[in-house]
Amino acid sequence: MMAITPSARPRPATGHDARSLSLRMRHALWRKAKAWRQRILPRPLAQHVFVAGMQRSGTNLLMDVLDASAATQVFHETDTRAFERYEMRDVAVIRQLARQCQAPVFVVKALCELDRIKSLMETFTPAHTLWMVRDWRDSVSSAIKSFGNFVPQWQRLVAGDTEDWRGRGMSSATRELLAALYRPEASEAEGAAIMWFYRNVLFFEQQLAADPRVRVVYYEDLVQHPLREVAAVYTFLGLPGFSAAKARRIHEYSVKRCIHAHSVKRRSPPDIAPAVIALCDELLARFVALPARKSV
Repeated sequence: MMAITPSARPRPATGHDARSLSLRMRHALWRKAKAWRQRILPRPLAQHVFVAGMQRSGTNLLMDVLDASAATQVFHETDTRAFERYEMRDVAVIRQLARQCQAPVFVVKALCELDRIKSLMETFTPAHTLWMVRDWRDSVSSAIKSFGNFVPQWQRLVAGDTEDWRGRGMSSATRELLAALYRPEASEAEGAAIMWFYRNVLFFEQQLAADPRVRVVYYEDLVQHPLREVAAVYTFLGLPGFSAAKARRIHEYSVKRCIHAHSVKRRSPPDIAPAVIALCDELLARFVALPARKSV
């Protein structure tokens, strides 16, 4: 078998974890106990799950939801076995990790790989994808607190950069739109809003709305209605062991993380051009209009 040599672990780029030390220790102990049980009683791999979405959209919370199942093994983007600088390693490495998985459900983040979701599901079968969507206003507000350099990134994309993961798979229509809207004096909030657009529009460009293997999970629904939404995610993936107690425990993690209903503000950050606001509002409306959300 191919040897996997992890590189030095990078500094987490997923934001500050506000959970108490005791809660983080409890979570770590749960994961260690789960891994021990899976080594003692391994089960054959039954499916692969990709957790997708724009950064700062609640994907860490969704990973907590999946990690709470005894049937999963999860790989965050800070796990150097599966990632290098937050980008998924070569397909051969991921395939080896999946073969070594002793749980029936192999879960891996796919944030920098949004343009490859369709091909990843074809390569790793059977597979499902959970695409996390958060209102662009709150996503932008969170992103500019954690990251930066959004406007220079926007400029590079307009210039035709396809080497960086932000530009990979970008359609010509999206690139032309970014060029038409680009302003050197744009604020970082506006740059973050543009990024929210060009990363999430990949969902529709890959025609994932019509793919039964894909489910959109809405951040606002998950934090405001955790019992209902966790049950829906478990049902979609066929994960066993859902209970109200499990959902409450997941919600406790989310509250301690400061990911809770109070983070749903939906207030537009300042200094964003009306055209960019309209662009993001239109894309968000397309997500909200999907049949699964309309039935909620």
